[in-house]
Amino acid sequence: MGRYVGHSPTEARSRLRLFVRPSRTALRRSYQGLVLLSVLALAPMTWAWLASSGHRVVAGTDGWLARVPGSQAALVLGAGLYGGRPSPMLADRLDVAAELYHTGKVRALLLSGDNSRADYDEPTAMRDHLRAKGVPDAVMVLDYAGFDTWDSCVRAREVFGAERVTVVTQRFHLPRAVTLCRTAGLDAFGVGDDSSRRWAATTYQYAARELAATAKGFADALLLRSDPVFPGPRETSLTTILARSPHPGTPGP
Repeated sequence: MGRYVGHSPTEARSRLRLFVRPSRTALRRSYQGLVLLSVLALAPMTWAWLASSGHRVVAGTDGWLARVPGSQAALVLGAGLYGGRPSPMLADRLDVAAELYHTGKVRALLLSGDNSRADYDEPTAMRDHLRAKGVPDAVMVLDYAGFDTWDSCVRAREVFGAERVTVVTQRFHLPRAVTLCRTAGLDAFGVGDDSSRRWAATTYQYAARELAATAKGFADALLLRSDPVFPGPRETSLTTILARSPHPGTPGP
């Protein structure tokens, strides 16, 4: 009867290590793949930051108001409701927009938010808040189909006929918002509220989501050229307001 001759325990361990340890080529390719994935993941953020550079300012910083150019309208982006009223972050956006109007930096306010169901109406809540800040109804336009930032930017240009806007949002959202609006064909400048001074934890949570949100915006704006959920019909309310106040930097009635 033949005798089976196997490897010694030392040889077996050595062969096992050779089997399970990846080669230098495999490690190098894995590293290169991870680097490539990291670059691809960060590319949209880099695009947003570079494209918006020089076109944004943080409200409340020294001399911020003087750095904001006059424009046709403040495009205020929705940011949620609590009990039918603007969330704290949205309220701060609206307060910034009211200041832009009262100081003559904008002639109208385009309030863009979500009204996808009857019991949720961001634009109307935004208007009511601004009324309390002394902004007249006659200079406010409500966009009920601003379901995301790209939709709001495209609709401002294509539906409401805006050409030059001041986008009002939070600081962490500002690069994406300004870049998307400029990509949509608007001459856009942005003013951001620094919510981290009052709601640091919430701000950092939302800021962390910007990586995915900016990637989606990048795809919508550059790769897919996506249409908004509701692309029309054309609205003339904003152009009517601007016709009554034709000079940049002059508030409407």
